[in-house]
Amino acid sequence: MKSETAILIPCYNEAQTIGKVVRDWRTVLPEATVYVYDNNSSDGTADIAREAGAVVRHEYQQGKGNVIRRMFREIDADCYIMVDGDDTYPAEYGPEMESLVLNRQADMVIGDRLSSTYFEENKRPFHNLGNSLVRSSINHLFGTEIRDIMTGYRAFSYEFVKTFPVLSRGFEIETEMSIHAVEKNMRLENVIVDYRDRPAGSTSKLNTYSDGAKVLMTIARLFRNYRPMEFFGFLSLLLFLASFLLFWPVLMTYLQTGLVPRFPTLIAAGFIALAGVHTFFAGVILSTIVEKDKQAFEFRLNVIEQYKKKRRTAVKKDGQEE
Repeated sequence: MKSETAILIPCYNEAQTIGKVVRDWRTVLPEATVYVYDNNSSDGTADIAREAGAVVRHEYQQGKGNVIRRMFREIDADCYIMVDGDDTYPAEYGPEMESLVLNRQADMVIGDRLSSTYFEENKRPFHNLGNSLVRSSINHLFGTEIRDIMTGYRAFSYEFVKTFPVLSRGFEIETEMSIHAVEKNMRLENVIVDYRDRPAGSTSKLNTYSDGAKVLMTIARLFRNYRPMEFFGFLSLLLFLASFLLFWPVLMTYLQTGLVPRFPTLIAAGFIALAGVHTFFAGVILSTIVEKDKQAFEFRLNVIEQYKKKRRTAVKKDGQEE
C-alpha cells in the first residue's frame, strides 16, 4: 500500500500566490492531497486555492498556531509537509523531505533556509537578526545544533503530529515545534532549501517586534517547562548570591565589633536565602515531573504506533474490497 502524504498550507490573505503554490505541489507530488486552511482571508484566497485543486478548510480563530492545531487534529496521513502559502519555498524539495519521513523514520524534517539564500533574499534586516538570535539562543539553552528554528517549511511523521501539544497561537509555533522535538528525543533531519523573498505586492503577516518578543518569551517558557532544574537552579544561584552580598558586610561588622547593628539587612538576607532554597527544591520536584512525563510520552508513542498500524490495515482492506 502506498503511503499517504498531506500537504498542509496555512493561509491568511495570500490570493496573489496561493494558486501557484497549490499547482506547484500538485505537480511535484501528484499523489499527495493538498490542504489549504484559510484563516479568515478577505481577498478570495480560499476560492483561488479551491480552483487550483486544493481541499479548502477553515479555521476561524486567528493565528498560525490555531490553524496548525486544527490541521493536526483533522488530518490523518503517513507524512505531512507544511509550507507557507506565500511562494517563498520551492516545492521541488518536497519529495526528499517526504522520503526522509517515510523511509528514514524522521519525525521532523527542517527546511533550512538560513544555510542557503535567506540572508540574501530576505529584505527585512531585523528578521535576519531575529532568526540568528533565536537560533543561537535555543541551540545554547537546549544543547542542540538546529540550523533554522523559524522556518515554515517542514515535514512531519504521523507520530509527531498526533503527539505535539499546540499551545502557541501565533508565529511562535515553529519555535515550540523545534524544542518539543528535541526534548522528546524525536528524530530530526535537515534539508537545505532555497528561499525566495515574497513577490512585489505580497506582505508578510509577521510583526518583527511584537512577534519577535512572543518568540523570545516562548523560548523562556519552554526552557522553564522542559529544563526546570537548570531554570530554577539558576534563579536559586542568583538568590543565594544576593543573600550573600547582603550578609557579608553584616558578618564582617560582627567579627570586628561583636555587634549586629543592621538587623533588617540580616533578616532580608535570611529570607532571600530561604527563597533560594525553596526555588532549588522547586526545580528538583519539577524535573522529576518532567522525567515522568517523558516516560508517559514514550508509552503514548507506542499506543499511537499501534493505532497507525490498525489504520493502515483498515485502509488496505477497504482498497482490496473496492
